[in-house]
Amino acid sequence: MSIAPIVRRIEVTAPPARAFELFTREIGRWWPKGIGKNPLATVVLEPRVDGQWFERDAQGNETHWGKVLAWEPPGRVLLGWQIDTNWAYDPSLLTEVEITFAPSGNGGTLVTLEHRNLERFGTDAARHVERLGNGWPARLADFAAYANTNR
Repeated sequence: MSIAPIVRRIEVTAPPARAFELFTREIGRWWPKGIGKNPLATVVLEPRVDGQWFERDAQGNETHWGKVLAWEPPGRVLLGWQIDTNWAYDPSLLTEVEITFAPSGNGGTLVTLEHRNLERFGTDAARHVERLGNGWPARLADFAAYANTNR
């Protein structure tokens, strides 16, 4: 069974290189919550292929989310999403979240997020994809609010 990717777009006023920087290196400043047992302190996205993507709580505990599959500033980052349908890290699961940053006509950036290989979520895939489809717009809105005030 194949499931169509989730594709969401948003425009920000920051130029592409700055939008890429804000999305990747400052993800901990705009991502609002985590999946760990304790309240989120920050999100870390290591800026390299095979870098880790994880959250850290106030006690320093890390909960992994996935890894960096491609690092191509300022236009593209490809992340391996390894969070299962129960919102827990699963190293055997790998779906892909690709974020691209393209110049828009007004000097800003069109940010496109595509979450694919969703059938890998298994028997709960359809239900989980609906939740993700509703969640990604909120994360992009959080990013846009941050990017538009920190350009």
